[in-house]
Amino acid sequence: MSIAELYELYTRYPSIQTDSRKIQKGDLFFALKGPNFNGNLYAEQAIRDGAAYAIVDEAVASDNVRLIQVKDVLSSLQQLAHYHRKTFDIPFIAITGSNGKTTTKELVHAVLSTQYTTYTTKGNLNNHIGVPLTLLSIKRDADVAVIEMGANHLGEIAGYCVYTEPTIGIITNCGKAHLEGFGSEQGVRKGKGELFDFLRAHNGTSFAYADYPYFENMTRGIAHQFWYSENANSTKENLIAAGDIYKSDPFLEIRLQAAHRADRVIETQLVGAYNLPNVLCAVALGRYFDIPDDTIQKAIAAYAPSNSRSQLIHKDSNQIILDAYNANPSSMQAAILNFSKMKADNKVLILGGMKELGQESPAEHLKLKALIDQSGSWDKVILIGPEFEGIAPEYSWFKDQHAAAEALENTPFRNSYILVKGSRSNGLEKLVEVL
Repeated sequence: MSIAELYELYTRYPSIQTDSRKIQKGDLFFALKGPNFNGNLYAEQAIRDGAAYAIVDEAVASDNVRLIQVKDVLSSLQQLAHYHRKTFDIPFIAITGSNGKTTTKELVHAVLSTQYTTYTTKGNLNNHIGVPLTLLSIKRDADVAVIEMGANHLGEIAGYCVYTEPTIGIITNCGKAHLEGFGSEQGVRKGKGELFDFLRAHNGTSFAYADYPYFENMTRGIAHQFWYSENANSTKENLIAAGDIYKSDPFLEIRLQAAHRADRVIETQLVGAYNLPNVLCAVALGRYFDIPDDTIQKAIAAYAPSNSRSQLIHKDSNQIILDAYNANPSSMQAAILNFSKMKADNKVLILGGMKELGQESPAEHLKLKALIDQSGSWDKVILIGPEFEGIAPEYSWFKDQHAAAEALENTPFRNSYILVKGSRSNGLEKLVEVL
């Protein structure tokens, strides 16, 4: 079956499902394969459960006409997403970066959706499966699309750009993340910079934080450049938003500043001064799309984070900052320094090991230990995961979150301010139940 024929089928059955356990009547089931699963094995069951058709890439012992065999299911899904993308003539905004891309995506969506029908990535569906699924979720009434792109190796962002064809691109930052795949910080810039490479080659538009010097080279040659900054006196052309921190204890408030505009304070429900560039980016996109500052201000103030990102949780006598969806040296440093500056007693650090750092992992965890030593007075420090084993005997260490949870149940904290920060694979959000 050709992609054009598959697309005609999709127009009749526009609900895509890749998990056979979640089939709803009328879904198109794409039987994806991975190291530990093979969707082809469940294709017939998906049809029995209500799927209109199942797309497979292995021979299935059945003559069911609703089984459609293609050469490669994943490739077909991505090509179908590209075919769908080509039917739109609207702005497609792509967002990537080492840290803050999901929060930035959510803030940009909150602002743009006040005046435009805006579709965006759900949750963290930002990989080789999530990106095409996001594209295929965009309906005909769309005015703008916001697509988050994650990556842990070179060539990944470039691949997403092929079938997403972004017209506007945002790189939040380039830090020490996924060093195992990218090799170095320079590799991170090259990998994330594949988004700007696409824009450069296709007369696109970039948005970047002027306070990060590396964006000077990364944006060179892009036809349309816009900037946001902490410095209202920046000499950047097309500086569209500037603001600094007004308060950040615990929630971030920023003061917008710009020539010919009155200063304005934007309140947020985000914990952490490190969210300043994320908020300024949303302001910049809002202004680019001619949304009034009053509307932008209200949209950002109304946004409440979820999914264990910069959340402040009040539980019994404790206040918990839950930021346990992503962790790398850059984000860990920002979170710890921000926490150290907060005015609170009985501060507790609960940190999980950082993943995908390759051969740099031991050195980066030792640097993190040194930062903990130097940056504040902690009532308690708890380190979780094999990455921390043996490097900080003066602190409490547990092999995983289950062992930590058992200890915390036996010796609970009271009247404490607690930062919970770690990579998603550590599952530290589960500790909130016993804190």
